[in-house]
Amino acid sequence: MDPKFQVQLKIRKPVAEVFDAVVNPDKLTGYFLQTSSGPLAQGATVKWKFAEVNEAFDVVVGEVVKNQRIVFNWPAETGGATRVQMIFEAMDADNTMVQISEGGWPQTPEGSKASHGNAGGWMHMLCCLKGYLEYGVNLRAGGAF
Repeated sequence: MDPKFQVQLKIRKPVAEVFDAVVNPDKLTGYFLQTSSGPLAQGATVKWKFAEVNEAFDVVVGEVVKNQRIVFNWPAETGGATRVQMIFEAMDADNTMVQISEGGWPQTPEGSKASHGNAGGWMHMLCCLKGYLEYGVNLRAGGAF
């Protein structure tokens, strides 16, 4: 079994607003990324740049179902690529559960370490998304190395 994980967090905003904050590069760069070359759209390849990393990463978007799901592949620290799936579930008119899972690392100590690192990274992203949408703050501001 390959190393994989799942994290989730409730965001107290309607599903359409939460989904847009992830696919829209102007919003995504307000709480998570330094730059994004475009929206997450099915079949697109976009470049994501994090403040903590020198190079940008290709994000190859495989599936986008509006207000429900985003699936993409991106480079793994261990080589190759991993698959990320984001699920958006409307709990009611004002609350959304966001679930992120990622898998595809090799079954090695390095693969396990990389998966644990990304699990923390995605949980951090969800906390930043919550802060951005619910309180209007960028929790990553000033947090780069």
